[in-house]
Amino acid sequence: MGVFRMPSLGSDMESAVLAEWLVQPGDTVTRGDVIAVVETQKGAIEIEVYESGTVTELTARVGTELPVGAPLAVIAAEREDAAEPEGKSQAPAAETPVAKAPEAPPMGGLPPGGLPPGGIAASPAARVRAQALGVDLAALTGSGPGGAVVLADVEAAAPAPAPEPEKPRRRGLDLDEMRKAIANAMSRANREIPHFHLSQTFDLTPAADFLTAHNAGKPPAERLLMAALYLRAAVGAARAVPELNGWYEDGFRPSDTVNIGLAVALRGGGLVAPALIGAEAMDLAQIMAGMRDLVSRARAGRLRNSEMTQGTLTVSALGETGPEAMAGVIFPPQVALLGIGAPQLRPWVVDGQVIPRQVLTVTLAADHRVADGRIAAGFLTEFISLVSAPERL
Repeated sequence: MGVFRMPSLGSDMESAVLAEWLVQPGDTVTRGDVIAVVETQKGAIEIEVYESGTVTELTARVGTELPVGAPLAVIAAEREDAAEPEGKSQAPAAETPVAKAPEAPPMGGLPPGGLPPGGIAASPAARVRAQALGVDLAALTGSGPGGAVVLADVEAAAPAPAPEPEKPRRRGLDLDEMRKAIANAMSRANREIPHFHLSQTFDLTPAADFLTAHNAGKPPAERLLMAALYLRAAVGAARAVPELNGWYEDGFRPSDTVNIGLAVALRGGGLVAPALIGAEAMDLAQIMAGMRDLVSRARAGRLRNSEMTQGTLTVSALGETGPEAMAGVIFPPQVALLGIGAPQLRPWVVDGQVIPRQVLTVTLAADHRVADGRIAAGFLTEFISLVSAPERL
């Protein structure tokens, strides 16, 4: 039996609003299934379950704002017998023995111990609970020995608690709150991560020619964007230099997979960086399809918690126009971010001649706690090598 709790969806997240349940008690779930949607400062996030089993109870109400770690549901693992949810007793606590109904008093005297207050036979626990709940013992029919009122009788007669007022549900992105979340995350990154940056400019013309030839005659849905080459090359560089692929949490923890993050600018402002999970197993076409899907769902506010929390390395590209270089800030707890400027037409030396070429400047931000200049240079060298020979991708 496991309690499924509100996951942390980022270093800056403290709470989220439960927006929607996608399962009901009795439903069977498998690890990775989306079971709920929560709304955070960065929009709606689909929450995946971490274990397989049967949903036995939904402990959180839609519309409620819950802190990280708050119970959301109870899930019985496969082949596990149903049990009481965490926080509830497995069996009712033994009650203090109830007093027997008083015997008729002798002439001119009182029953042993005196009459119960008000002449009502009830257990001590029932009396205390009745007083706390404002229940009139005289109005109850006891189910205990001799008709005495016991705790269960009081609980059954207690008025139902008034329902909590529904909190207004946040709809869409609150850009002010998103900007606060970004500010908090970036402040933490600059405060805790000793950044250093390495930059290099290289000839992008071979990659541009490759894309032109590849996309010729293809419908838009089958064409590749330059960003797909960047992501695939970054994945290859991360495999070649694993020291920059992972997380720093009380020491560096390398990742067995490359979950490549992509910084996505949202319409109207704001930024998120979801990840393609297991990108090392994707070819260029799959990277392109995954990138389209991520961008579409990010702008629609329908990302998954794994995509928001399991990134191992992030790429942030300025697009086809704009500044020629960008030195980024690492997303904690990751240890590197690759900033890619916009391609520029520049004079370039090729075979001893100066000719116009499209060039690109890339800047790697790295965490000095886990890497030095040699390691960062090795990453940039591998990345540039792959982009310059796109047929290897």
